[in-house]
Amino acid sequence: MLENKVFVVTGGGNGIGREVVLNLLNKGSKVAALDINMTALLETQKISNKTDEEIKLYQVDITDLEKVEETYKQIVQDFETIDGLIHVAGIIQPFVKVVDLSYEQIVKVMKVNFYGTVYLNKTFLPMLLTKNQAYLVNVSSMGGFLPVPGQSIYGASKSAVKLLTEALYAELKDTNVSVTAVFPGAINTNISKNSNVSFIDKEEAAKDTKHKMLEPEKAADLIIKAMLKKKLYSYFGTDSKLMNLIYKLAPQKAINLIAKQMKDLLK
Repeated sequence: MLENKVFVVTGGGNGIGREVVLNLLNKGSKVAALDINMTALLETQKISNKTDEEIKLYQVDITDLEKVEETYKQIVQDFETIDGLIHVAGIIQPFVKVVDLSYEQIVKVMKVNFYGTVYLNKTFLPMLLTKNQAYLVNVSSMGGFLPVPGQSIYGASKSAVKLLTEALYAELKDTNVSVTAVFPGAINTNISKNSNVSFIDKEEAAKDTKHKMLEPEKAADLIIKAMLKKKLYSYFGTDSKLMNLIYKLAPQKAINLIAKQMKDLLK
């Protein structure tokens, strides 16, 4: 089903993005891997053991619209077509309350997570609309539907991604472009390092069942399965599934529960 299809994957240099790239390549797809870090992209290509015909690398800052548009043109020139965009790239904020967050940090998170998503979706969508079957996947977060203390601006940015993706689903419902919004829970990736912030220590988190993490390989597999099933929503990780259910049934209780769990981390 995915053999010889061309996918654009952002955040392809590490974590979930890298695993999505590797998964697609193993299924016979061709991949345009995007990341701000070319060294990380080269490592992804090395791990894949695939040729330059199967995977091509593009260093791009997704907050730079001109660069995004240039990259799009180069990908079309290199592959001639695009069958799907899987947008994984994103950053978190420092784990502090809004009152302690600088405006510079706030703007950076919103630019990467929301405007980056807008730029990519709007730039690549016209090509996707020309295909008999195309895929658009945006990665939001559990924080996109549930307020997490210490990640308020990150959550706001991912909530914006959620609503944008839902609106795109509605707008594209009568087209051949299927739209999927992904809501991962805690994933064992380097997002805090790549965002240049301190976050929950992984070894300590692993000891705490409240912070049990899903491996990025599994997350990537679930993303691709949800995409192929043309699901609008995909929640994965026990925490994301459980909190989504609680939040729908009793929003204020869900907020109080997550606030209690995060209280010690904000001291």
